[in-house]
Amino acid sequence: MTIEYHPAVQPELEEVRQFYEGQLPGLGWEFIDEFERQALRIASTPLHWMVVNGDVRRCLMKRFPYIIYFRQVGPERIRITVVKHARRHPRFGRNRA
Repeated sequence: MTIEYHPAVQPELEEVRQFYEGQLPGLGWEFIDEFERQALRIASTPLHWMVVNGDVRRCLMKRFPYIIYFRQVGPERIRITVVKHARRHPRFGRNRA
């Protein structure tokens, strides 16, 4: 399964990484590692995750309070559309394709 990313995801990840690095050196990279593990889990079982709206599904990160929204855009492709803090507005980023 191929993973692709909405253009806004990279800046979101970098912002979160920098925040956690400012809290504790190395923690930002641990966040990125956790995100990458979750992305691989999503790719291996895309239908396992809860549907939030139409074909958009969500994955809750285990260690950090973040949610990953994604869609399956083809038989062998998923697209990660949003990475957001769990306390952000529920509709944040849902209109991304």
